[in-house]
Amino acid sequence: MRTAKIFIALCLVSLSTSAQDRISGHSRATRSEVIAQHGMAATSQPLATIAALDILKAGGNAIDAAIAANAVLGLVEPTGNGIGGDLFAIVWDAESQQLYGLNASGRSPKKLTKQYFLDHGHEKIPSHGPLSVSVPGCVDGWFELHDRFGDIKMKDVLQPAIDYAEDGFPVSELVAYYWNRSAPFLSRFDGFSEVYMPGGKAPQKGDVFKNPALANTLRQIAKDGRDAYYKGDIAKTIASYIKEQGGFLDYEDLASHSSEWIDPVSTNYRGHDVWELPPNGQGIAVLQMLNLLEHFDIREMGYGSAEYIHLFTEVKKLVYEDRAKYYADPAFGELPIDHLISKAYAKKRLDDLNPDRAARRYDAAELNHGETIYLTTADKHGNMVSLIQSNFRGMGSGMTPPGLGFILQDRGELFTLEDGHHNEYEPGKRPFHTIIPAFITKDGRPWVSFGLMGGAMQPQGHVQIVLNLVDFDMNLQEAGDVPRMQHLGSSQPTGEVMTNGGTLYLESGIDSDVIRQLLIKGHKISWGLSYGGYQAIMWDDERGVYFGASESRKDGMAAGY
Repeated sequence: MRTAKIFIALCLVSLSTSAQDRISGHSRATRSEVIAQHGMAATSQPLATIAALDILKAGGNAIDAAIAANAVLGLVEPTGNGIGGDLFAIVWDAESQQLYGLNASGRSPKKLTKQYFLDHGHEKIPSHGPLSVSVPGCVDGWFELHDRFGDIKMKDVLQPAIDYAEDGFPVSELVAYYWNRSAPFLSRFDGFSEVYMPGGKAPQKGDVFKNPALANTLRQIAKDGRDAYYKGDIAKTIASYIKEQGGFLDYEDLASHSSEWIDPVSTNYRGHDVWELPPNGQGIAVLQMLNLLEHFDIREMGYGSAEYIHLFTEVKKLVYEDRAKYYADPAFGELPIDHLISKAYAKKRLDDLNPDRAARRYDAAELNHGETIYLTTADKHGNMVSLIQSNFRGMGSGMTPPGLGFILQDRGELFTLEDGHHNEYEPGKRPFHTIIPAFITKDGRPWVSFGLMGGAMQPQGHVQIVLNLVDFDMNLQEAGDVPRMQHLGSSQPTGEVMTNGGTLYLESGIDSDVIRQLLIKGHKISWGLSYGGYQAIMWDDERGVYFGASESRKDGMAAGY
């Protein structure tokens, strides 16, 4: 009876909400792709996209434009990112014809030990407050990118964000919604209300919000470089504030921070090389899933079919168990990365998949609290940037140092206190990370720079985008607009475990008969979840043009010139 009731309810909510037929013939796209020759930007906020284009037109390259857009996003979308968070990027450098990866994530406080948590009765790292704060890597990441690839002065790159912070900007509906959800909880922390609740309340849609403190902070960074943040008055203010709040992040943690240039890793999926960054992020989950899925005729199954959705979900369950066990900071132990992303390993795991039933034996827990921003830029020289940046848990830890205009991240929550785990908390260690940029090349040439936000959704979303483009022949916009799925319930790198097989969330638009077939296969199905935020740029090598696409579920905008 319960299954029947679920089925009836799902039928009612699963009526297709896709767009009407378009002249282009892509009926499942909400709008056409953007096409331009000289430059392209796709971000989650129109103001950031315009800032990126202004930088490109002023002589900056894709790297300059990406930093400018990220700086604006930290102001206009504080519900997902800011200079108190971390950053990861993949850069296609047109001059060397190579991909470069940057891990700009911060480390845990050196004076905070695991024993402190145990002595104070913590079974896991707190989600908010001073104990969850790790070193923010974003600003150092900006300067690493700029020093290596930038063309114009950082002062000019950060000026759009400084201007918006001083003059103000109208808050969008979606950002206002998340802002007002976070504010009542975070207002209990010192400093938050002074910055993010002017007049004692969070901004509403259309309210003009100003952040003069952030404008001043960015101005200092533009003038004195990354040391202004990590060794100057900003660092001293952060350290003093965290100590007053009962935390351990100190000046030495900030002063000793550095980002790391790393080699992206890849797998070939039906003639396309899909690139991700290695741990401490979760990007290799995408490669593991693709290695399994390439053994099946996805095209023949058809987009949105019960057979396809079931297979995708079971593959995800398998891979996320490896994710829970092995993904961590490689500086603190040898990780079997090459083995995990090998074709041979995937072939061995095929026997574990059941084509007829949803597996119940996989451990389950939920890790889907992160909000993030993703952006991608491209320039007339052929440079392309795939960049993702986040505070975690939306607005972050709640820790808002006085006079600086930003919140510190709470990525430290993603450590586990489990003895012997790869992701076990240790001083000076980078936590498991959810944010991942992606890139696809064909025959050694750039093809697609893309990403998809949303905690545990990100690897699942990346794989769905690749399959939509490669197996289902969708265009760049349609690949992001069609209904998505997300399975929650695998074991987590934080040590959380469940054993109920998890829940498969389906976005509206999936056929009711498909839902019935999935229920028969044993899937627990629900809806009403966030399915990420997608941005992408595709390079057409033959015609010499860029295609841009932006997430219709958020405030995103792709634009070019």
